[in-house]
Amino acid sequence: MRTSDYKKKIVDYLKKNLRKGYTTESLKWALVGQGYSRSLIDEAIVQTNKELAEEAPVLKEKPVINYQVTDLEDNPIGVKKPWWKRIFGF
Repeated sequence: MRTSDYKKKIVDYLKKNLRKGYTTESLKWALVGQGYSRSLIDEAIVQTNKELAEEAPVLKEKPVINYQVTDLEDNPIGVKKPWWKRIFGF
């Protein structure tokens, strides 16, 4: 097999297992243990990251971050303004 064929097989392997939740580092060392060269694996990881980035959806709106202060029993606590903000109206 040619190097491009090996690289394609490794890219497919990486994509499949990254979707399952494995880390890139653990997959890299698994492939090294199977006898693949580190340079070929590194090239395949770069290619995999490029392909996965192209497949990712583009976010069109910014996420809204809401926060709330709670006590130890998850009951919401009202946050009071400092006295100087209440007096001066900031």
